[in-house]
Amino acid sequence: MYRHALIAITVLFFMMGFITCLNDILVPYMKAVFNLGYTQASLVQFCFFGAYGLTSVPASNFIEKVGYQKGMVFGFILAALGCFLFFPAVSFNKYELFLAALFVLAVGIVLLQVAANPYVSILGSKESASSRLTMVQAFNSLGTFIAPFFGSYYILSKLAESKKGPIALGYPYLFIAFTLVIVALLLMKMTFPELTTAKDTEKTSLKEVLRSPGLFMGMLGIFMYVGAEVALGTFLVNYIMDRSSMQETAAANMVAIYWGGAMVGRFLGIYTLKKFLPSKVLTFHALLAIALILISINSYGSTAIYSMILVGVCNSIMFPTIFTLSISKVKDRHVHKASGLLGTAILGGAFMPVITGNIADQVGLRIAFLIPALCYGYIAFFGNRHKV
Repeated sequence: MYRHALIAITVLFFMMGFITCLNDILVPYMKAVFNLGYTQASLVQFCFFGAYGLTSVPASNFIEKVGYQKGMVFGFILAALGCFLFFPAVSFNKYELFLAALFVLAVGIVLLQVAANPYVSILGSKESASSRLTMVQAFNSLGTFIAPFFGSYYILSKLAESKKGPIALGYPYLFIAFTLVIVALLLMKMTFPELTTAKDTEKTSLKEVLRSPGLFMGMLGIFMYVGAEVALGTFLVNYIMDRSSMQETAAANMVAIYWGGAMVGRFLGIYTLKKFLPSKVLTFHALLAIALILISINSYGSTAIYSMILVGVCNSIMFPTIFTLSISKVKDRHVHKASGLLGTAILGGAFMPVITGNIADQVGLRIAFLIPALCYGYIAFFGNRHKV
């Protein structure tokens, strides 16, 4: 029964990665179509990841009432609704309507994240939680690897004609919407093992859950990690174009390599996280990410591009490792609430791109990418503090 549940959740993680990574294509697309600055274009990520800050805790409460499986089904349906809303946004050709549709889509993804991450973590032994979550996250990375190719072919390749109106977005997102509905229907038919939540025993406050050792530091770690990864991915197309003669579609394909590195790193992480202490693996990856960013912004041409792309490999194990370290001392019946709090910390993906974009508007992307480097500095500190 556990195997069937893990297979279903693996598909879920693939779709979450695919949808989230398409934002990296939407940013340069919207920037060109609506003639936006980096700060304005980063509002795509602000609306998407801002949903995490606003709805993660309510989502955890909702899952407490209906259970993990129903929560995932509802998440898929809500995400599909957000995709359907791209059609009226295309019709009215308003940037604000696209942002609203993205917010609805993101709320569905939040519900999926809050339900799926703790479910995988406690669907088996605590000792293998990091490697198990890394395994399903690897398929999340497969989705992020495929999404830039999809977006390059169906969205960015239509950029020239879309400058008269963003007509390229309706049908790709309609396809995604129908896919999400099909997955939701299949998920409804499956039988998942039920795991204990607070509703089965006693009610607890968020303050009590926050007192769990290491949880708050983990929340800040998730904030920094997601902020760094999203900031880099958001502007990577433009960064590559600035540092080379590539056009949008070719640069988008290079972004796929960035996310492909995260996918490969996660498959390797299944081994390294069993062989070495997860905290040490996390610290090593964070320090390597800082080194690669510094090499990139202080060099030119292919060295600058490929060293930045290799940061994707460093990102590979960060989310599942930070997540499992953060909940390692949380009581099982409080895990879903802790997951909600950690989900709120994904808000870093809303703020860091805006901060990075604002600096880029003033002094350029090269200097702005020091912001993600600082984020990785905290992650290295977090990993060094956890000796497990």
